[in-house]
Amino acid sequence: MGDFRLDFQDTETAFKDKSDAELREKYRLFKLMNSPILNGIGTRSAEFALSIGLPVEWLIKRTIFEQFCGGETIEECQATIDRLGNSGIGAILDYSVEGKTTEADFDFGKEEVIRNLDRAKNDDDIPFAVFKVTGIAPLGTLEKVSSGVELPASNKLKWENAQQRVREICEYAKKIGQPVFIDAEESWIQEAIDQLAMGMMEECNAEAPIVYTTTQLYRHDRLEYLQMKHREAAEKGYFFAVKLVRGAYMEKERERAEEKGYPSPIQPDKEATDEAYDAAVEYCLDHIDEISFVNGTHNEKSTQNMAQLMEEKGLDHDHPHCHFSQLYGMSDNLSYILADNGFNVSKYVPYGPVKDAVPYLIRRARENTSVTGQMSRELDLISREMRRRGI
Repeated sequence: MGDFRLDFQDTETAFKDKSDAELREKYRLFKLMNSPILNGIGTRSAEFALSIGLPVEWLIKRTIFEQFCGGETIEECQATIDRLGNSGIGAILDYSVEGKTTEADFDFGKEEVIRNLDRAKNDDDIPFAVFKVTGIAPLGTLEKVSSGVELPASNKLKWENAQQRVREICEYAKKIGQPVFIDAEESWIQEAIDQLAMGMMEECNAEAPIVYTTTQLYRHDRLEYLQMKHREAAEKGYFFAVKLVRGAYMEKERERAEEKGYPSPIQPDKEATDEAYDAAVEYCLDHIDEISFVNGTHNEKSTQNMAQLMEEKGLDHDHPHCHFSQLYGMSDNLSYILADNGFNVSKYVPYGPVKDAVPYLIRRARENTSVTGQMSRELDLISREMRRRGI
């Protein structure tokens, strides 16, 4: 079979649902985020202004929030869901409230995920629901479980509650036939998250891929882990379902490893991460009858690579076990061109009260300046489309 290429430089398709005014606004915002100094001042100012109660929420909502979030509630996300759906792109609603600590907060988080599952049920525009375990369980307990220490009584109860919340979410997802992702987090709490995810996968995935774990391939042990867990699932007779990502906590992971004196869990360099990532995609495609997976990437090469491999293997573009995903507000050239070519593709659409979503947005802004070239690429594509339109 010949070379199959997707044209990710096709800016007309990438920005077809953006008005001239929206394109100009996107350009202004990305220009700001492309400057590390302005970005730093902006994120620090936002944190400070909110911490002392200055009324800046409306400003945040009209700018960075609007660019990267769907709204403050599930209902407010409807316009975004419709807009993406009209271009053949799914929306994955992600309740982006972080740093909560009480059992009442965690119960609310669980109920919100269940509301999300209900909203996604029978709606082709919302292919998946998603949650972070830290949204429904205390960090300290997850860390203790992950390190394998004997849990004190207070943590035992919290761990039981966390397991119960995860079970309620996943069993409900199974009951209504709605797939759900369990996101990956920092390595020092990931063992507990993996235990929960694999347990639920075994319980819920016998007939169909419902519960998806997430594997961060910038960790040097994850390719092997992925292969091992797939073999386990195959032996026990359930679908292995996984979202592949490179990873989101690199600086944090390396700093903590150095500080605490253990070997860094992160790959030595970007090439090693890319190699592991592409090997994971290929492994999933080689076992596509037993694995359902999502290629969660903003990397053009990894996207092209998977599309080419699917073509070579004679897999339908909309094969039910093959998905692509990007973040809302980013890499529209990948999402819209994939959709235009009939692939399964969706956007992560974060939502939540502006004040609560600020930590997510600040991390997004900081990540984007540290992702080499990502902002410049976005700006270049927007500039080219503005020139093409003559604006």
